[in-house]
Amino acid sequence: MNTTSPRVALITGAGSGMGRSTADVFLNEGWHVIAVDVTAPEFNGHPSQVTPLVADVRDRAALEEKLDGVLPGIGGEIHAVANIAGVYPPSTLDSYTDELYRLVFDVNVLGVLNVMAAAKRSMPEGSAIVNFASVDGYHVSPGQLVYGASKAAVIMVTKATALELADKKIRVNAIAPGWVNTPGNAATGRMDAAAASIPLGRVAQPEEIARWAWLLTGSDQAGFMTGETVTLSGGDVIR
Repeated sequence: MNTTSPRVALITGAGSGMGRSTADVFLNEGWHVIAVDVTAPEFNGHPSQVTPLVADVRDRAALEEKLDGVLPGIGGEIHAVANIAGVYPPSTLDSYTDELYRLVFDVNVLGVLNVMAAAKRSMPEGSAIVNFASVDGYHVSPGQLVYGASKAAVIMVTKATALELADKKIRVNAIAPGWVNTPGNAATGRMDAAAASIPLGRVAQPEEIARWAWLLTGSDQAGFMTGETVTLSGGDVIR
């Protein structure tokens, strides 16, 4: 990595929830963060360390253009990527629509591919990517048919791109969280029931997931790890 310029992390979904917590972890570790979201995220405590980037991860060309516009001013390289932006509307075989399917797969799968493709052009050897999957990618959650399928795709995309980028010494891993205390999950009204069903008796806090994103991409602790998916469910998937 280029140690003469600031280390740069590209984080999508940085405006709230796990994305915001992940951005905060990188900022507290002294990194510069390109904070991507559909509306401009605000980081009042770290103005000089944040480059807000308003972008839709479904639009690869626009994302590449915007990255090309900001990277020269912050060293020209991206050392870590955290693909956290996602949508999770409920769906079943009876309720799904073509529009819902396209939205979920375009954001959750195509968006991950677009961000990796746009970022890798500026990623030196030793960089790393973490994609956010979900336990729903391999553990059935009733009412999350299309979302679960999209996260299963993210797990396979992670494996395939890890192999593809290995010769460039760029590592790619995934995190599969279970229930996390985010505004979106809280809005479902199911948090108490979820906590009661988890062996550890609680849901995860966003900061706990964010520290794993940091460990996999920003620290030196996962240098021999690629193509793997780390499950963080509080034991929910072992029942």
